[in-house]
Amino acid sequence: MGSELYDTEKDAVIWGLSPGLLLKAWTTPAGLGALHLTPDEREGRLGRVRPSRLLRTAGWAPVLKGQEPYTELVRTVTRSVAAPEAVLEFPYDWRLSVATNARFLAQAAREHLERWRRHPAHTAARRHRVDEREGRLVFVAHSMGGLLTLAALSTGPDGDLAGDTRGVLTLGTPFQGAVAAAVILNTGRGAPVPLPRGRLRSLAVTMPGLHDLLPTYPCVAEGADIRALSPVDVADLGGDKDLAVRSEAFHEGLRGRTLPGHRAVVGISQPTMQSLTLRQGVVTAYEHCYRYHRDGTLLTDGGTPRRFDVAGDGTVHKESASLTRGAVPFALQHGTLAKGEAAMEAVTSFLAEDEHLGPTQAAAGMGLTVPDFVTPGADWTLRVHGADSPAGLECTVEEVGTGSAVPVRAALYADEDELAARVSVPASGLYRVTLDSGDRTPLTQLVLAGPDDLVAD
Repeated sequence: MGSELYDTEKDAVIWGLSPGLLLKAWTTPAGLGALHLTPDEREGRLGRVRPSRLLRTAGWAPVLKGQEPYTELVRTVTRSVAAPEAVLEFPYDWRLSVATNARFLAQAAREHLERWRRHPAHTAARRHRVDEREGRLVFVAHSMGGLLTLAALSTGPDGDLAGDTRGVLTLGTPFQGAVAAAVILNTGRGAPVPLPRGRLRSLAVTMPGLHDLLPTYPCVAEGADIRALSPVDVADLGGDKDLAVRSEAFHEGLRGRTLPGHRAVVGISQPTMQSLTLRQGVVTAYEHCYRYHRDGTLLTDGGTPRRFDVAGDGTVHKESASLTRGAVPFALQHGTLAKGEAAMEAVTSFLAEDEHLGPTQAAAGMGLTVPDFVTPGADWTLRVHGADSPAGLECTVEEVGTGSAVPVRAALYADEDELAARVSVPASGLYRVTLDSGDRTPLTQLVLAGPDDLVAD
């Protein structure tokens, strides 16, 4: 959801909204209506919705929580190359399938490379390269964008594109999917639910892109058996079986594929959904996963599957975010992996072809958990994991946007084996929680505030 979407028929931005319009979109009956895929769009007749640019303002969605804008990432990349013309931003319609967007990406990347190689600044830059080699492609991809890149370079229409690529840096890409996608499709089945979650579910059911983010690894626990989600399961939990079948075939085509010069930046230490049970159509998610011996047998304790909490970035668990064991860890949430000084250093180093072992992280092992949706004036709890004491930690909650609201300061206190703070916000809107330990990588998360009487239809 990191690209702004524009409805050409309504002549209006339908995603990438200001905080005030964002709240309205999630809490009014027709607020997200324009994002639903039409029958024509599902059949490949596109053009109604156009991806206009990467996000320039913070976004929010239940379960997925916050998406910070890419302004800082674009600025960092542009500073790190020979000329601004060497950089191409690639917004895409994230509602569509990864395969569809990968074809668009492959075409855009080829045209960009050829255009850059004809640019005078490219000629000048070659003099500073070993053997005065021609420019090659470098992909910097956050979240779903890494899957697009893998598909574009592995199975895309341009068979020479991978050979013209120097490297790929992925930030929090769910190569093996995310349990959060199953939770989104299932939210609201069998019980009343806050309206934003119900709105997201009704939208997600129509989206091929969301089905492409379902977990592909064994994550469904059935007694002593651990298995992968099937298209029948997806239909049972509330998704679209046909879209699940197509997604399964797509991921099978990517199995065993790798990325040239790949470096994965992964989020760590944040509580993250990693497995699930599915009973009578209801998903229950868990913050643990399972592992296998080299011969393919499951690790067990006396016949009971052994559980491992590998954590992650709050959305994508750590082992899904890398195609190989070589990864750069950051104690950051999913939506902020493409933001912050330490992450930007990783991007800069990668573009400069320097070996990057990663700076020290924000308070080793520290994680942050906040609710999805809160009510103005009502107390709610944020939790900090991996810190023994509130000493040296500062936690603030401030309104996102240009408003003059005074930041709400949250006093941390010990609560069993973690820290907590009781917080309330004064009005409806989008708020940013920041946990600062005094280093260069504060943890942040977004939370939406709205009336407490909003329940899905």
